[in-house]
Amino acid sequence: MIVFNYLCRQVFAAMASVTFVLLLIFMSGRFIKYLSQAANGSISPDILLAVMAFRLPGFLELILPLGFFMGIMLAYGRMYLESEMTVLHACGMSQNRLLGYSLVMGVAVSAMVAVMSLYLSPYGMQRVESLFVEQSQRTAFEMLAPGRFQSIGSNNRVTYAGGLSEDKRVMYDVFISEGGRDENSVNLLYAKKGVQTVDPNTGERFLVLHNGRRYEGVPGQADFKQLAFGSYGILISRSDSEQRKVKEEAILTNSLLTSDDPELVSVLYWRFSIILLVPIVTLIAVAVCKVNPRQGRYVHLLPAMLLYVVYLGLLIVAKKKVAESGLSPVLAMGTIHAVFLFIGIGLLKRESVVMLIQKPVNKAALSRGDNA
Repeated sequence: MIVFNYLCRQVFAAMASVTFVLLLIFMSGRFIKYLSQAANGSISPDILLAVMAFRLPGFLELILPLGFFMGIMLAYGRMYLESEMTVLHACGMSQNRLLGYSLVMGVAVSAMVAVMSLYLSPYGMQRVESLFVEQSQRTAFEMLAPGRFQSIGSNNRVTYAGGLSEDKRVMYDVFISEGGRDENSVNLLYAKKGVQTVDPNTGERFLVLHNGRRYEGVPGQADFKQLAFGSYGILISRSDSEQRKVKEEAILTNSLLTSDDPELVSVLYWRFSIILLVPIVTLIAVAVCKVNPRQGRYVHLLPAMLLYVVYLGLLIVAKKKVAESGLSPVLAMGTIHAVFLFIGIGLLKRESVVMLIQKPVNKAALSRGDNA
């Protein structure tokens, strides 16, 4: 038990460090993407932290298996390099026993991944989708900040508001620039006030400008047309543009269990595959973690990581094939798991296999020496 506790501390400490670094990298990239969307007015900055919090389980379900795999490689590699593992083997710690201890840790990590993959991640993605749907149902200029030029509605429309009411329903000192009737012309509008209205029949949203002017012409030319208006309506969004398709990651596992859709079936088996991935990569990590002190601490990481990437990449390809062609998920993903299970067993027993092969060769060499 003392040895097991020591191994757990070493492995989980290395796993925590690797997981933190990887999580920071993945979440930073995603946060930058959401931040750019908030900057151009696509989403509200108020929901950024909530979105990242709900997306955390989705990141962890992919990062934890890799973190645990590298944690074993780093922890056991250091112990081999500093001869701690040699001492443990001399005291009766066999490779099978080391594998058993590692698999116990792997089962614990698999349980965490299962909770993330089957429950927390779909729930979190569902909440993220709900936040985005709520955002899409808000008017575009509700996310405007006074005193800034921002794009709302169509991509070629730029809006500026000198001030906004507290409920962001009324804009003051409004300036709008948008494309004209042809490629070179532009429409420029200025109004003292803009108010949102919704068509009760179609559900379309309009920004109605009051007491303003409209200019139309080609930049660089002096023949702009000028029109004064009391009220001028601009279409902001149509009712169908507010509907958002729920992503497959946001579908709860209970719903996937009763579905016959190949795409949803592939998602279900992908979630199971991530769970099964952990004990198999544990076997591979224990098999390849041995380090020769003269080779260096990290020499074994590159081939091990390459093997892990190939394993995960094949599972992603199998998931895509199941979704597109209706291929049996048990056959597609199960075959990949079986292949890498045998690879792990082969790597674990490679020394015994080499000894079995060399034994007849050595006997033949000895017999030739005796005859000589």
